[in-house]
Amino acid sequence: MGSHEETSCRKIGVLCAHTQIYVNMTLMHYNDKSRNKAEGELSMDQTQMSNSAPLPMQATPQPEQMTVSPAQKPLVTIVHASVGSGHKAAANAIAQAFELIRGTKGIPEDIEIEVLDILDFGRIKFDGNKTAASFTGATRPIYDLTWRYTLTGHLLWGGGTAWSRIMFPAFNEYIRRRRPIAVVATHITAANVAVGARVITGIDYPVICVPTDYEVEGFWPHKDTDLFCVANEFMAETLRPRKVPESKIRITGIPIRAGFDSDYKREDELSKFNLPIDKTVVLVMAGASLPQPYVRFRAAMDHTLPFLRSFEDMHFVFLPGKDKEYATRLKTLFDAMKLENVTVLDYVDDMAALMHGCDLAILKSGGLTVTECLCAHLPMILLGKSYGQEKANTTMLTGMGASMHVTTARELIVTLRHLHDHPESLKALLINGEVLRRPHAAEDIAIATMELAGKPQKRKRAFCRFYWGGKPAHIR
Repeated sequence: MGSHEETSCRKIGVLCAHTQIYVNMTLMHYNDKSRNKAEGELSMDQTQMSNSAPLPMQATPQPEQMTVSPAQKPLVTIVHASVGSGHKAAANAIAQAFELIRGTKGIPEDIEIEVLDILDFGRIKFDGNKTAASFTGATRPIYDLTWRYTLTGHLLWGGGTAWSRIMFPAFNEYIRRRRPIAVVATHITAANVAVGARVITGIDYPVICVPTDYEVEGFWPHKDTDLFCVANEFMAETLRPRKVPESKIRITGIPIRAGFDSDYKREDELSKFNLPIDKTVVLVMAGASLPQPYVRFRAAMDHTLPFLRSFEDMHFVFLPGKDKEYATRLKTLFDAMKLENVTVLDYVDDMAALMHGCDLAILKSGGLTVTECLCAHLPMILLGKSYGQEKANTTMLTGMGASMHVTTARELIVTLRHLHDHPESLKALLINGEVLRRPHAAEDIAIATMELAGKPQKRKRAFCRFYWGGKPAHIR
């Protein structure tokens, strides 16, 4: 890297640091003075070795730490952010994996698992559903430009304590009180807060980052992450130019709930949901925990409804998620249209069984839902324009021939007509998607987490840390 580039990078980093330091000191003026003394650290690059062992029974409390009972069980904290439903679903899948293999494969019998929403710890309480509008509303093209890389793709975020100090002091207190042996983060905010809390409290624990899409966003704390668990080699190629060591990258797949690798009999599963077994059953995934991300998807599907009756050999199953108002509207509309080849199901708990029974899914390109479809051997049509991480998912799946992609209702109708007349085309999608199928990802992540627990590392203290990476492996 030339001297001019180095100077520019350094100036940008220092300018960002000075700006955030000023904000931080203003907020700290209103905090308790004793906490200021305990947490006062604003140096940009001061090397430290944590003096605290991660296991509660072995740890030597620092002056600012709370005393922990020797009887406390080893705790793994899994943190997500309730922006969309995928991050939470991935966190719950990892927690489920810990429970399923408890007492085996290096998982302690008395392990305690806690799943948290990082937004619950913020000074400002964000509404995850409203925040999701940034990704689906008018600002989505801007989000798309900034999603994959920080600025040019060379200037990257390394980590630091900025977010933890300014926005999430409550999480620092949680770490002092609960002293986890490891933190697993399925969202960038959770990951950055976790690495910041580690520096501020002096309690050492590994931070495992689990991106829930098929590309790695530029704002993960690259330098301070102990392990990235990614979906495939494509994502690993993104991390290498960002100077993430090979030892800190593991290809595990995206974590999903247990049951998707089980053997199901199609006829039995369809009968449970009162669905026909002599037709091609099409699953329309039009909802989840939060409705906002599905606004545009639902609008596109609305335009296809008058044409559904023409697909005589298909039966359409609409899933509105937890949105009861949307479910009621669909049922009323279908009754008025006298559509006989549609069914609206209320919230379904056993999605693995339903997916295994269906023959095709229409969905938006969220990381968790497409992964569940892959693991359930369910061919996909991705509907709608995609931005940010969903654009990366769409590019990955269509590039490998593992799904079809349409952007308008007209395209969807044409594609459905082709599949209606040539259902054998679905087999090609299944074969191509097999390379991405990793139904045991959650278990692999749990095992990898325990491999790092109890191994203190030499770490750097930084309020905010930018660095210059190599040429990005994947450039749009």
